[in-house]
Amino acid sequence: MSEDLTRLTVTEASARLARREISAVELLQAHLERIRQVEPQIHAFITLTEEVALAQAQEADRRIARGDVAPLTGIPIALKDVLCTVDAPTTAGSRILEGFRSPYDATVVRKLREQGAVFVGKANTDEFAMGSSTENSAYGPTRNPWDLERVPGGSSGGSAAAVAAGEAMVSLGSDTGGSIRQPAGFCGVVGLKPTYGRVSRYGLVAFASSLDQIGPFGRTVEDVAIVLQAISGHDPCDSTSVDVPVPDYQTSLTGDIRGIRIGIAAEYQVPGMDPEVERVVDEAVAELQRLGAEIVPVSLPHTKYALATYYIIAPSEASANLARYDGVKYGLSLQGETLLESYLQTRGRGFGPEVKRRIMLGTYALSAGYYDAYYVKAQKVRTLIKRDFDEAFEKVDVILAPTSPTVAFRLGERTADPIQMYLSDVFTIPANMAGLPGIAVPCGFAHGLPVSMQFMGRPFDEGTLLRVAHAYEQATPWHRAVPPLIEAVTRRAPSGGTE
Repeated sequence: MSEDLTRLTVTEASARLARREISAVELLQAHLERIRQVEPQIHAFITLTEEVALAQAQEADRRIARGDVAPLTGIPIALKDVLCTVDAPTTAGSRILEGFRSPYDATVVRKLREQGAVFVGKANTDEFAMGSSTENSAYGPTRNPWDLERVPGGSSGGSAAAVAAGEAMVSLGSDTGGSIRQPAGFCGVVGLKPTYGRVSRYGLVAFASSLDQIGPFGRTVEDVAIVLQAISGHDPCDSTSVDVPVPDYQTSLTGDIRGIRIGIAAEYQVPGMDPEVERVVDEAVAELQRLGAEIVPVSLPHTKYALATYYIIAPSEASANLARYDGVKYGLSLQGETLLESYLQTRGRGFGPEVKRRIMLGTYALSAGYYDAYYVKAQKVRTLIKRDFDEAFEKVDVILAPTSPTVAFRLGERTADPIQMYLSDVFTIPANMAGLPGIAVPCGFAHGLPVSMQFMGRPFDEGTLLRVAHAYEQATPWHRAVPPLIEAVTRRAPSGGTE
């Protein structure tokens, strides 16, 4: 029986590559074989880039032979298909970008290339990252590796599912209102949203520019820390990128959280919370106390307005950002008898229903007579939400909350009710509104499906989040759990290694 290389962590794989015990090509082939085994059921990718990946793996082996080894050299990575790449299409999960190839790489993509990473494909996403289930993709839904009848979360569901299924070692997603943390929670992996400004947004297809952040998925906190290290830093191409030092995140992973103060807000006890999810998170809190953390009650009184505020600000920014897709500059172009008809036909057929819904909401909120009543007021409430966090962080080091009020829901269960779908992000949206970092970590199971908790921290203090999350992870077995589908595939036809 051959060894399953898809179960290695980035740290383990990097060490073995450096010692020449395995090659980058062998590591890639193991992941491509896993993709062939499960991708027809999961549909984590919009575009597979096997030829690009093979060339990158061969170059990674040459780099390693020269002793030129970076932490991600030879590591197979999936990229959410909202990140521009020169050597693969960028669709943003939308028909309106059919045939579009970017003339440049996103900054995060360039940084990974410089490290010698291997890109296995562009991961599926809700159209323009608008959704909580990856059911809004124009290319069909992604399915959760833990239960193929359930969603992987969204909008970065493809990126999360690819890591959970062993199709990629790590991946990149984007988080506007929870779109890294929520799918990480549903798929039983680790997902981190950095502080707004920590990672360059240059080359990210914009949804809501004041909220979007790019971040990593991995099966362990350490893997996420390694990727965050690689993609962080100031970028002159992005005016929202902040010029602050990037610490060595791996040095934060001490395993010691004695004396760390963890805040828990009563406002995160919401109606509709699954009692089993609540029980699992309470057990995780008890484990953190056993590890030496101090649990401190905090108050976030304006959190209850975060969801409503988000659904004014995000659609408003989306309405402005998506005005550029007119069939003239790039992507889908349908010709009418007049310029207006061309616009209407292109946008009418190119955009899906959820994108149209949010454009209409945003245009209404920005329209004359409603701008002050809705958009301006929402921005004022956003300031109050941030002040609540600022005051709470005077008492605590991190704030803990469930990642989602339920486990992964069934495909089609919420598509007819947008409000129920939007409520999936009730715990994650506040961190985006305040520009704070957040990390989701597996903390158990309910109804046979993964449950996750998240930690939110002070701006640019990702190190403390990683420290707490890593200590909890190392004291518990949840990150080692493998979906039954993957266990079955591995037993039938082990991938990777040599016979």
